[in-house]
Amino acid sequence: MGTEASQTFERTAEQTGYGSAVVAGVITSVVGFTSSFAVVLAGLRALGATDDQAASGLLILCVTMGLGSILFSWRLKMPMTMAWSTPGAALLASSTVPAGGFGAAVSAFALTGILIALCGLIKPLGAAVSAIPAALANAMLAGVLLTLCVEPFKALAVSPAAIAPVLLSWLILMRVARRWAVPGALAVAVVVIWVSGSFDRLQGARLTPVITVVAPAWDPTTILAIALPLFLVTMTSQNIPGMAVLSSFGYRPPLAPPLLYTGSATVLGAFGGAHAINLAAISAALAAGPGAHPDPRRRWVAGVTSGAVYLVIGPLSALVAAVSQAAPAGIMASIAGLALIGIFASAAGSALADGTHREAAAITFLVAASGVAFGGIGAACWGLLAGAAYLLVLQARPRTRRTPATDG
Repeated sequence: MGTEASQTFERTAEQTGYGSAVVAGVITSVVGFTSSFAVVLAGLRALGATDDQAASGLLILCVTMGLGSILFSWRLKMPMTMAWSTPGAALLASSTVPAGGFGAAVSAFALTGILIALCGLIKPLGAAVSAIPAALANAMLAGVLLTLCVEPFKALAVSPAAIAPVLLSWLILMRVARRWAVPGALAVAVVVIWVSGSFDRLQGARLTPVITVVAPAWDPTTILAIALPLFLVTMTSQNIPGMAVLSSFGYRPPLAPPLLYTGSATVLGAFGGAHAINLAAISAALAAGPGAHPDPRRRWVAGVTSGAVYLVIGPLSALVAAVSQAAPAGIMASIAGLALIGIFASAAGSALADGTHREAAAITFLVAASGVAFGGIGAACWGLLAGAAYLLVLQARPRTRRTPATDG
């Protein structure tokens, strides 16, 4: 009976061909790009990037993600897809322009890439990152995301005519086609932008992408304040979960090569304004799951296709950046907030689910969400430190006094 089932499976796979894998790859990239590019642009602009620098960063991210997806999927015959660090971009979007300007942020991006690459070269470093309590990492992420996820509802109060159609379309699509909820809301937002006459502002704007080299600036405090949280959130919210997603579908690729690639690409891309790339986690299941192809051995085509689509989308980065800048106030912030609600819910739920670390996670969350900054170090880093300090104090064993021996 087992042999018959195996033969039936083989015949089904042969009849299916690679069409479904190609479609899955296209969906992976289109959904991944449209659902979170607004977060990336918001993060880069929050650190002082100009429109040209933000567009350059978006272009480089698409190219490095695309090349990495094609290379690793083809060589390993696994659906290994790359993505930009959406949680990392959200972290940046909650920041302010550093003292050294965008140049200091670029230096921080490069340091982030070095740390990611070192995790691939030095196993104890990767193990140390994995040893950070997941509750604290998720709480830090949830605290950062909170301020961004409330933006759609704040914008609704200010511009109900522009924001209400976007929120309504998102809600309807969450019910009937969840995967397309954010892209659908984006499509409605484009209509709103067109009706508002905002496209007229595009006259004279640069619509073709150009890689803009950004000179790095040296400001140790700022660099560490940006790089450390960005590194941690990229590793704990993207790379480690990304490997877990692949493992859940039976794929067990070596971790070092993709970390070396994404780290190196992040270092090089930093000088063009790109913040970080990593293994896909949020969208990885689209290419690695059974929906891509009934035969796991053929799903690598979805990864290659996903990479090719990103290479096609990349040249649209300048147009996308220009439209987002010309859009009515609150539109793009609303799209970014809607895109992050699912990640926020997952992070907050995971952070508070562990009773052992719940109070420490709550402290991390509250400090990270507060937006406080001391000594040039942002709330995300302080939140993680506050939660860790709480754990250390509570878990420290009290010293027991020795009683002197008495003669019997």
